[in-house]
Order: sequence, then structure tokens, then C-alpha cells
Amino acid sequence: MPTTKWETKSRSPSSLLPDPFRRDRPNRQEGSPPTGDLFRPKRFLGQNFLVDRRAQERIVRALGAGAEDDVVELGPGRGALTQHLIGRVRRLRLVELDRRLAAEWRRVLADRDGSTVTVVEGDMLEKDLHHAFPEPEAAFVIGNLPYNITSPVIFRLLERPRPRAAVLTVQAEVAERLTAHPGAGRYGALSVGVQAVADCRLLFRLPPGAFRPRPKVRSAVVRVSPIKPPPLSEYRERSLRRVVRASFSWRRKQLGRTLARHPDLALGRSSAAELLGRLGIAPDARPETLSPPQFIALADQIDAAVGPLPAPVRRSPNR
Repeated sequence: MPTTKWETKSRSPSSLLPDPFRRDRPNRQEGSPPTGDLFRPKRFLGQNFLVDRRAQERIVRALGAGAEDDVVELGPGRGALTQHLIGRVRRLRLVELDRRLAAEWRRVLADRDGSTVTVVEGDMLEKDLHHAFPEPEAAFVIGNLPYNITSPVIFRLLERPRPRAAVLTVQAEVAERLTAHPGAGRYGALSVGVQAVADCRLLFRLPPGAFRPRPKVRSAVVRVSPIKPPPLSEYRERSLRRVVRASFSWRRKQLGRTLARHPDLALGRSSAAELLGRLGIAPDARPETLSPPQFIALADQIDAAVGPLPAPVRRSPNR
């Protein structure tokens, strides 16, 4: 029998489940979308499928989830990581935005126990993720994140209740920002916001050749482990975000000037100088020189000076 182009590729490390997504599958249901279309990554969705099998296995091992654990996979795509998770964890929740891929996953999994694998079609920023499990704080999250929404997704995962840990494939530059220390070029609002509430480690890097199509940037795998119990109250976290965003939105300005003049703070020159003095921070310091604990102390002092923040509007994610 002649070998098709697709079959030739499937012999090498692949990101596809061996049976569900074969183009030559003989028993595809009549009226279902052509499965060949499923293999075409969509640029507008930021799809770059992980095809390096060793990388897939390494990522799943880094998650550390076992037979008694619940896992959410963000953007399962063609099954690069899913194939290593199905049957190995207690419950698996797949959140897929691509309508055709979500439909194919539902079809593929129709014969399996519906209580163990759930397919959720929709935007990962709007759907229930680990929050849908009976014990969300014990759940794991894994995924290859679209580069254009990486930061919003990470902060979404850090909304309470937080998962046990998340192993995420992100752009290498974002991984460096997540793990940067004060004074480093990549250190910024993302670094402070995440490190204040979670331990973040860069595990390893992935070359463009590990994906199809090849991205124009390098990637890295990070593990984000929320600190338990949370070191800050929800209110103090919101106060911290206010100060961090204001400080880094005026990154090139001295902190004394930012605290005095930024519209979200507006302490005035004398109050700003006095407040920084109590914390032992020089008025001419730049925001990238402060550690997360220093920003927390600064936010606490500013909150006392500026007054309480308004209560947040609670959203109800679509399930």
C-alpha cells in the first residue's frame, strides 16, 4: 500500500493522537467535517502544535499528576499532551476554542467514560477551568498557551481558588519575565504580580523546530505553583496590583515622582517622600529595583494613605 504524506509524518514524534485524527480513518461519520481540515493550524488562534514527542513526555512528567489527580488542559489542539494524560489521571477537562477540534474531541471521546474526560468548547479566559472540579485547589493545569494571551491566562489561573500547580509552554521572553529578579532587564509588572503569590520556575526551553508550524520565537516551559496558603488577602492583592501597574506604566520615572503624580495614586510630593522614607526606599529609585516583598510593603503603606479600593465586580465564568 502506498504511504501517504500524512502517514510518513506520523512515524516521527508527533503531536497527534494515533487514531482519532488520522486523515485516512475509514469509519469517519457521514456529515462530519473533513478531518484533513483539522490539521491546518489557524494563525488567528495562535496555533503552533507541539510535535516533538520527547518534549511532550517531558512536559507531562514535569506536571507530576497521577491517577488520583484532576487536570485541566488548555488548548489540547491535536492531542500532543492529551495522549499522555488520558487514562493516567482521574479526571481530564479539555478547554478548546477551535470549534472543529472541539467537535472532533467530542466525537473521539464519545465511546469513553464521560465522567473522566470533559470537552469544553470556548475561550479559556471565559470558561471555568480548574474551578469546575470538586477540589479546585488540588487540581493541575497544563497547556501550550497562545502567545498573544499568555499573561491574561496566567492571571486568570491565579484567581481564587488557585490550582495546585500549572505547567505551561510560553514564549521564552515571557518565561524570562515570569522568573526575572529585581534589576534584570525582563523584570516588570508580570514578574512582581506572579512572584508575589506563586513560585515560578523556568524548567527548560524548546526550539522552534519542536512545533508545527515553526514559530518565529523560541519557547520555554514554566511551572507556576501558587503559594499555599495565600500570603496576601484578596484585598491586599488588589492593592498590590494598583501600585505595580502604576509604577511600571511609568517605568522610566523615579518612584517618588510616580507616587506623587500618577492618577491612580496621586500622593503628592511630600507624602510620597515621607512614605518611601519609612520603607527605606530612595525617592529616585526605579520600580525595577524593588523586590516583590518591597512592593507589598509599599502597597500596604499607600493603601493606608489613599484609602480603600472599591469592591471588585465578581464575574461568573461560562461553564
